[in-house]
Amino acid sequence: MVSKKKRPNTPVIEVESIGQINTSISEEPSPSPATTEFNDEAREERKFLFKDAAYQMRANKSGNKRKGGKSLKQILTQERTLPWPASSVLYSSINAPPSFVPCKKYSDISGLQANYTDPQTKLFYASAEEFGTIRRLPSDIVAGYLALRRANNPIS
Repeated sequence: MVSKKKRPNTPVIEVESIGQINTSISEEPSPSPATTEFNDEAREERKFLFKDAAYQMRANKSGNKRKGGKSLKQILTQERTLPWPASSVLYSSINAPPSFVPCKKYSDISGLQANYTDPQTKLFYASAEEFGTIRRLPSDIVAGYLALRRANNPIS
């Protein structure tokens, strides 16, 4: 076991009736729980150096916190309430150009990302097992899958 060394007692400021401050280290041993006969006056007179009456926690002060940015919903609501000239550009009037990145294709059977397309039915598939399943499907089921994807072929 590690032996614990006893620290000297905490420095205490004793306030005398004249108003002089006497700084000393209390050499009294701490009383046992059985013999605790302290006066309330003695407790009030002892003021520790590390306790400051003017100290306030910074967590209670909310003036220093940085405010985050507004959400898009808040910006759009604010734009609708204020009168704007007709020529001004607003968040709600900005249109984005079409993306240059091709959209991802997902398998019509499993929903996994599909790297392949069946040339006969135009269904997407991700593996060889799905390709076999697609080839065995009747034409009305294939048409249903294409309708779900909004890829109906008007010719057939």
